Order: sequence, then C-alpha cells, then structure tokens
Amino acid sequence: MPLSELPFLNACLNALATLLLFSGFIAIKKRKKQLHKNLMIGAFCVSSLFLASYLYYHFHFPTKKFPDLGWIKTLYYLILFPHIILAVVMLPMIFLTFVRAFKQDWERHKKIARLTFPIWSYVSVTGVLIYLMLYQWFP
Repeated sequence: MPLSELPFLNACLNALATLLLFSGFIAIKKRKKQLHKNLMIGAFCVSSLFLASYLYYHFHFPTKKFPDLGWIKTLYYLILFPHIILAVVMLPMIFLTFVRAFKQDWERHKKIARLTFPIWSYVSVTGVLIYLMLYQWFP
C-alpha cells in the first residue's frame, strides 16, 4: 500500500473502532460480558493500529491544509480542535479503563468507562468525518 493511501486506511480503522465500541456498548447493556470484553479488546487493537499508522503517516508526509472555504473551514476546525484534545486525553483513560477491567475492579471500571466511552466514540467518529472533509469532500 502506498503511503499516500494511509489516510483512507486510518479512516477505515476509525470506522471499525466505532463499530466495535458501539457493539461493545450494546453487548454490556445486554449483559453479554464475554462478548463485551472481546469487542472492547478488538476496539483497543484497531485503535492501536490506527495510532501507529497515523503517526507513521505524519512522520513521512506534511500536514494537509484545509482549503479556505469560509464557514466550512470554521466548522472543520470546530470539529478538529476538540478531536485533537480528546484524542490525547482519551489515551490514559482507555488504559485505566482496561486496567480496572482486567483487575476486575468493576465499580471503578464502570465509573471511568462512562467517561471513556463517549470520548473514545467522539474521537473515532470525528476521525472519519475529518478524513472525509480533508480528503474527499474538500480536497
């Protein structure tokens, strides 16, 4: 795969992570604990692959600038800035959520997971949206 296609791969990984996250959420609501565990481990693995691919790409290619399209550019930045901040914030939260689950500290796991899930979901969904805006809709 050419390096220039990594943004598409990254968007696909984000979309898959989103699917796994929401499937894991549904599984735990239905009390399917083993399925929930497997889906969340899958989301973690896919998100880790995304992060490695994203960093590799950005070490080899300059950052792509969003075109000056007036209010659309403003909307892009309103999505991008919280995405970046939350992407940094979510990393330790994800690790803490997983550590508490593997220690079977369920009460504390639930507390942090209630914060981690929406942040991780936002970052995954907006990652796809940012890709679409930057590489497909307004290249």
